Amino acid sequence: MKQSSRTTFALFALATTFFGIGITEFIGVGVLPEIADEFQVSTSTAGLIVSLYALGVAIGGVILTALTSRQSRKKVLLASILLFIVGHIFTAMAPTFGTLLLARVASAAAHGLFFSLASAVAVSIVPENKAASAVAFIFSGFTVATAFAAPLGTYISNLSGWRVPFIGIAIVGIFALLMNYFAIPSQVKTSAVPPSAKDQIKLITTPHVLLMMLVTILGYGSTFAAFTYLSPILTEITGIEVSKVSAVLVLYGITVAIGNTVGGRIGNAGQLRSLFYIFIVQAIILVGVYFAAPYTIPALIAIALMGIMAFMSIPSLQSYMLLLAKRHVPSAMDLASSLNIASFNGGITVGATLGGLVIDNFGLAYTPLVAAGMAASAVLLTVVSSKMDSRERQAATTPSKPESRLLMEQAE
Repeated sequence: MKQSSRTTFALFALATTFFGIGITEFIGVGVLPEIADEFQVSTSTAGLIVSLYALGVAIGGVILTALTSRQSRKKVLLASILLFIVGHIFTAMAPTFGTLLLARVASAAAHGLFFSLASAVAVSIVPENKAASAVAFIFSGFTVATAFAAPLGTYISNLSGWRVPFIGIAIVGIFALLMNYFAIPSQVKTSAVPPSAKDQIKLITTPHVLLMMLVTILGYGSTFAAFTYLSPILTEITGIEVSKVSAVLVLYGITVAIGNTVGGRIGNAGQLRSLFYIFIVQAIILVGVYFAAPYTIPALIAIALMGIMAFMSIPSLQSYMLLLAKRHVPSAMDLASSLNIASFNGGITVGATLGGLVIDNFGLAYTPLVAAGMAASAVLLTVVSSKMDSRERQAATTPSKPESRLLMEQAE
């Protein structure tokens, strides 16, 4: 098999796993009302199946990535998928809401570990100028899940209960396990040498890395202040029948897939410049969702636009974080990927939590406004990041004082 074909096969295997993970990431939005009814909890409490899952990805993924940094990348990838499968079996069997949350957190930790390694593996097997496209390709499995699998899971849960889709996710996980076993090279490496504890600490304390984590939390997470509660928004504010919510989720998912693809293409040309404009447009659209929500056609248009922007920032955010790691601590690219995945899910947690607080204190209708505020904050921080990037590039091309003196002596 040619090298290009092997690379494509490996990327496809990773994308397949992202598909399975994408189902569980977003199915919670569709089954949230059913879970609230079965366990007799409020809508905001039921939202924990989304926010705690995201928190599990953020914290569990970083910890597991650090602990497994010196292990075979392929073996760790396969182990993460196996944990993901087991977690979903327990999710489907959960007798109480507390047990359900624990099973979701276990699955989430596996999710975070796999995502961090998969992104780094994808970037490591393609040229640097294709990094954003490679990330966009493997995330395409994630976006396909939002377009079709999650709404289908919601439909199935309406027919046979919310537990059945989670069994289906476990089955998808088994297929993904086999795909990755055959597709990922045994000797795949994401850095020349495993990172030391000193390298990991250096990465975590690098100011620009910390800033980009905050940009990711606010920018990517902004949409989730509204999206987490999209089902009740559609039924209670827009007035759409419960049976038609799945169709709206399909519409949303299709637009997410479009946005992810576009984001991969524009991100190759310049990540920070792309992010600046993406977050501006995203903030404007989220404000539009607030005004359009009570009216069916405008609401559907606004939700579609929200979907286009939701994932458009992912390729640029992920590839730029890996670029920063390569610039500052090349051995810690896996950890950098994990930190950004943690930030993605930290953003989901923050967005979903803020949305829940807004619902409890002001009302469901105001969730898009807090989402817009998060996106606007990301715009400002992206400007700061651009200035830091310019200084770092200039420092990298400016000779140190001894070097400058030597050059002058040679010139004389």
